[in-house]
Amino acid sequence: MTETTVGIGGAAESTDMVLNIGPQHPSTHGVLRLRLVLDGERIQQAEPVIGYMHRGAEKLFEARDYRQIIMLANRHDWLSAFSNELGVVMAVERMLGMEVPERAVWTRTLLAELNRVLNHLMFLGSYPLELGGITPVFYAFREREELQAVMEEVSGGRMHYMFNRVGGLKEDLPAGWLGRARDAVASVRSRMDVYDRLVLGNEIFRGRTRGVGVLSAEAVHAYGVSGPIARASGVDFDLRRDEPYLAYGELQDTLKVVTRTEGDCLARFECLLEQTHNALDLADACLDRMAGLEPGPINQRLPKVLKAPEGHTYAWTENPLGINGYYLVSTGEKTPYRLKLRSASFNNIQALTELLPGTLVADMVAILGSLFFVVGDIDK
Repeated sequence: MTETTVGIGGAAESTDMVLNIGPQHPSTHGVLRLRLVLDGERIQQAEPVIGYMHRGAEKLFEARDYRQIIMLANRHDWLSAFSNELGVVMAVERMLGMEVPERAVWTRTLLAELNRVLNHLMFLGSYPLELGGITPVFYAFREREELQAVMEEVSGGRMHYMFNRVGGLKEDLPAGWLGRARDAVASVRSRMDVYDRLVLGNEIFRGRTRGVGVLSAEAVHAYGVSGPIARASGVDFDLRRDEPYLAYGELQDTLKVVTRTEGDCLARFECLLEQTHNALDLADACLDRMAGLEPGPINQRLPKVLKAPEGHTYAWTENPLGINGYYLVSTGEKTPYRLKLRSASFNNIQALTELLPGTLVADMVAILGSLFFVVGDIDK
């Protein structure tokens, strides 16, 4: 008696499938590729493949002077341009031992919080869109336009503001701008309940996100995850409170560090939403303080050729997506010898290797979107 083994589709029933998701441009995040190993519909392994948008910003920093590098730093997280600029100028100012005028300190704090709201609104609208809900993104862009108008009036830019300068800001605020900014903040706040009712109150949204993609506090520490994603897993850390910079030391009564313990997609969305509410409160507190400031300079006069003294420093800020850091090394020339960028999204996206295995392909988009990353911030 002869026994014959017949192969069906290359032993399909026992072979894992390797599936490439991307590289495509889903518009909100950028060009990313995921290499998944699947057993049926369940993910066994996940590898984020990055680098498709790499522009070599860190190397370009070495060929630009200290005024020009602001333009390069502005762009890696295109939703947090003002905050990106801030980290660079703070690093250079620290090297120079430079004190920034009080008026510039409060204006920077205000604009950083408005930029935080703009960043968060984009994700508050686009995340439900990725799960099939189209309506919230229209509301998100309506609120964004209100704030974009005041940011454009003060800086001339809608996305890349280029308003920070070493020693302060480009120029003083236009006449009557503080009143218009206050109106815009009040208008946005009055409509923020849309996200509570329309999104968080939606049973389909809650069903797709609750208990999905749980990230433990241990994994947060292991991967260097920061920002709202880390705080959604119970890691209570925020540079604005724990190592204050700008005017945050005087805003501790208003600043609220939002945390959750669940660590799932829903907790990350809730952290983002509540943090947006708090950013609007901080913006109002800055406007109150600025209304009482005496007129004064908005920047320091600088030499025509700006050279940082020999040495090194590290300046980090609590960007909308997490910790953004610049390690600056100078040899006393007008260009940095080295400027290393520690971007929030680069560390955060690594957690996908921990989050995706064991989940279904259908949940992959929910988990991916809940990490609130910008691919330019990963690839820099």
